[in-house]
Amino acid sequence: MHINLHLLRIFFMVSDHRSFSRAAEVLHVSQPAVSKAVRELERQLDLTLIERGSGGARGTKGVRLTDSGSALYEHARGIFALERAALEDIRARIGNQRGRLVVGASTTVAGYWLPPYVAALSTGLPSIDVRVVVGNTQSIAQTLIDCELDVALVEGVVDDPRIVATHWRDDQMRLVAHPAYPVARRRKLGTDELNRQPWLMREPGSGTRLVTEDIMQTAGIEPDRRVELGSNEGIARAAAAGLGVAILPECVVRDLAQLGRLKYLRHPVSGQMRPLYLLQLRERPPSPLVRAFTAILAERHG
Repeated sequence: MHINLHLLRIFFMVSDHRSFSRAAEVLHVSQPAVSKAVRELERQLDLTLIERGSGGARGTKGVRLTDSGSALYEHARGIFALERAALEDIRARIGNQRGRLVVGASTTVAGYWLPPYVAALSTGLPSIDVRVVVGNTQSIAQTLIDCELDVALVEGVVDDPRIVATHWRDDQMRLVAHPAYPVARRRKLGTDELNRQPWLMREPGSGTRLVTEDIMQTAGIEPDRRVELGSNEGIARAAAAGLGVAILPECVVRDLAQLGRLKYLRHPVSGQMRPLYLLQLRERPPSPLVRAFTAILAERHG
């Protein structure tokens, strides 16, 4: 058995747009031709891919996929994502005279570590377009797997066999609170006292959240109350307002600490280092632009 890629592409477009007519518009063919192609693919595979009755709907509206159709759609999405990646890679091989580099970065990396490296790349290759996609570690890893990124830099551990994670540099973590916050006045801060404080935390999937939980678990910290915020900057501002305590990268809290709005607390959890990682797809050879960028990452850090 083999799959006709032309028919698969038509099926993918129908599934992606949930419409035969919209797929026909995008592919610049007639709607009957699209319908005929999907039926032919079903015949070749001896499977029903599109629900044509009223039961068993798997979509919210428009075209509805069967279980087999949903499975094939996911495979097709991966196939055509790799196709896009191959085309981007070929275009980037024209002597680095033109092209685009898409860098994924978790929020702390994007805001505090990445800008000088992007600036160095843009200075050396002024004709190259650079796009930075920002998200938490989990979402960035998934976007890389979907071949929508060329390379990524994150602050959390990514355990996926499709991704090669290389240690890039370290980031120091600090336990902080407002200087007037009760625990900030203690010369010796106990774990039991920390457990009674509100802890300001990132959302699940964040690299900062993962490393914070790991540090807390090692130290035996199990707080009674947690408050989730969607960014490290938001947590830092909340801590500076006296809302609670937090473990944050020093690069995030340094300015607020220098201004006297935050204080580094004395406890073994403060000052620990966390690694930052360079992520690349295992099965995707690095393009010349990726190699140029990773060389800058290594050179300027070294």
